[in-house]
Amino acid sequence: MNTQHAVGIDVGGTGIKGALVDTQAGELLSERIKYPTPEGGTPGDIFEVIAQIVDDCGPDAAGLPLGVCVPSVVKNGRTLTAANISTEWVGLDAEEALEDRLGRDIVFLNDADSAGVAEAHYGEAVGQEGLTILTTLGTGIGSALIQDGVLIPNTELGHLELDGEVAEHRSSAVARQRLGQSFEQWAAGLERYYLHLNRLFSPDLFLLGGGVSKEADQFLHLISLPVPIRTAALRNNAGILGAAFLAHNTRNSR
Repeated sequence: MNTQHAVGIDVGGTGIKGALVDTQAGELLSERIKYPTPEGGTPGDIFEVIAQIVDDCGPDAAGLPLGVCVPSVVKNGRTLTAANISTEWVGLDAEEALEDRLGRDIVFLNDADSAGVAEAHYGEAVGQEGLTILTTLGTGIGSALIQDGVLIPNTELGHLELDGEVAEHRSSAVARQRLGQSFEQWAAGLERYYLHLNRLFSPDLFLLGGGVSKEADQFLHLISLPVPIRTAALRNNAGILGAAFLAHNTRNSR
């Protein structure tokens, strides 16, 4: 068993994906395995898919650290919220329940936090000093704060109120589509959102992630901020890589 290897799994509202990871190089060692998220997104059904992905990673995954990121605030292994998954996750001792199901140690964390950790160790924020704020723009807005490479967990900056409205209701990628906005129109509101974050947190770097980052050339140049804003590097692998990294480091620190 290679002591640098781990398994990372990223649970989303529409898909669950995972892979075997080399945590030293920050690379996938297997094909990215993906299954649709079961309808309703209940813990039991999602646990079954996670177990299948671990099996699909093959015998090399046996006994390796396993990290799982989910669209939820996670404290001490308990999921406290649920975004695009069943409300059965709210208040669930998810880490303990999945450990019982799989018979192995698990590390649970928020999906945006996982992406932020990955960017800090393998991506666009490697070696970045000070505060980096990653935002993932999708159905809502996820966020991760990284201070000198260290995660500050469970920030929910998409839920900030701005101009009397929850920010993600106007500035997420899905909100642009729902409102029928052009990228130019959307970018104006997005700039307002980032300026608000800058006023509150004074970061040294913004990173823009999520599926819409593939289209960053359509709008990023329209956003003018007093600090740099760049596209996150790791795209769809960020959650997997961050979960695997934290699972590996957690085991080694015990």
